[in-house]
Amino acid sequence: MFWQTTRFNIDLARPKVMGIVNLTPDSFSDGGRFENVRAALEHCEALLSDGADILDLGAESTRPGAVPLPLQQELARLMPVLTEAVKLGVPISVDTYKPEVMQAALDQGADIINDVWALRHPAALPDGLTGLQVVSRHPACGVCLMHMHREPASMQVQPMSGDVVAEVLEFLKQSVQVMQASGVKKDRIVLDPGIGFGKTPEQNFTLLAHQHELLQAQCGLLVGWSRKRSLGWALNDGAQHAQRDVVASRRVSASVTAALLGLQNGAHVVRVHDVRDTVDAIRVWQAMLSRS
Repeated sequence: MFWQTTRFNIDLARPKVMGIVNLTPDSFSDGGRFENVRAALEHCEALLSDGADILDLGAESTRPGAVPLPLQQELARLMPVLTEAVKLGVPISVDTYKPEVMQAALDQGADIINDVWALRHPAALPDGLTGLQVVSRHPACGVCLMHMHREPASMQVQPMSGDVVAEVLEFLKQSVQVMQASGVKKDRIVLDPGIGFGKTPEQNFTLLAHQHELLQAQCGLLVGWSRKRSLGWALNDGAQHAQRDVVASRRVSASVTAALLGLQNGAHVVRVHDVRDTVDAIRVWQAMLSRS
């Protein structure tokens, strides 16, 4: 299986690690660390040195309770870094739901649009173009479509109910159908079940346990467990408000474990903060597989 993107045809036969580059002051884990261009580019280079295959740049936080960021502020944070990042020789993903940002990023040479709204956000360009139309009119860019229940400001106040696996799978299948109807081939699409986006910890782990079922959508699968609050919940045996539950920096080993379990259960790409630790774990796992 390959993931077709603007400049790269990414081979998903081997696991790919997407390194997170937060250009925000308020992301839940590392907000404020890479706000200036030089620091952000140094972080990009460090992630590549650690073994990242893809870089994912995000200039607006979508953590639970996040307030939407004005368009011009998002562009001001993103574009100077993106302009340099596309010169690094690896696929560059841009994490955004705004059509204006998608268009600007693609015009600058971005390879992938990574949208937590799965191109469903009602915003449109001044000429009426939606995110779906921006992506479908591009000849080759890759896209990652994520399942999110409700929206960031309220998704954890009223998380989803019912059969989480069946509902997420149906959403992902429908998203693929919409893309195909707009002329986007399946090899350009990767899907994300949206761990932590409007789901309880129990639902997140149910998705992990039954993750293979999501492969029925017949696209590449990306998972993002990195430093998520559900890992803190698991570390505290289900306690909701204990110390380890709220300190993202103490969830590294749990994040690596979840990433590896995600790959074992069929994921093709893992989106992580801690690239070196994740790459090391994958190498150990692959050394075992090569002898089996």
